Amino acid sequence: MAEIKEFVVNDRRKFTPEGEARPDAPPSVPKPPRPETFLPKEKEDEFQSSARLTGPQAVPNPPAGTSPEQPQGDEPPPLTAEQSAQAHQAFKATVDRLDTAIRSANPGMEATPEMTFDRVIQSLYMQALLQLGGAAAPGQQPQVDILGARQTIDMLGVIAAKSKGNLTPPEASLVDTALFELHMGFLEVTQALARQAAQRGSAPPAPGSGPSIVR
Repeated sequence: MAEIKEFVVNDRRKFTPEGEARPDAPPSVPKPPRPETFLPKEKEDEFQSSARLTGPQAVPNPPAGTSPEQPQGDEPPPLTAEQSAQAHQAFKATVDRLDTAIRSANPGMEATPEMTFDRVIQSLYMQALLQLGGAAAPGQQPQVDILGARQTIDMLGVIAAKSKGNLTPPEASLVDTALFELHMGFLEVTQALARQAAQRGSAPPAPGSGPSIVR
């Protein structure tokens, strides 16, 4: 019969069931510190540069001798002269290609005239006249976009104010005349609409008797 060896069970718990420290518990052996890992100088610089570029809240280091500026809202940075020149050159090149393609498809067609200050004023003037109902055929009721006309006239007024003192006498006369005629036309149309609204309660207006507002 084999000899039965006696086993001894050692209680290695540090605390009793009541939560008190056991006086016979073995002392805790501190773990050895983890070895530190160092990167070579060139690798460390490369890692830091990569972290600055890819970090979600990374901010580029300001140049030496300057202080970082606080961002003002969501305003984009101002364009440089080089960026503006490149955009202008690309636009002109595209316009030239477009004009060449149009003339190739339409032989004998004249080139599009160059945009000038006079043409800008005349374009806004004609747009406002159309919005005031000036394009109605004879016998038809004019369709008026009174809010659009007001905006176009205001745009022309802004141009006049910003260019004041920088125009030739003919250009200044053109702007003044266009604004005067549009102001008078706007007053005439709004008065006609007011009379039409006043008569609407008593009797319906006759067809073609006055302008109607574009909804």
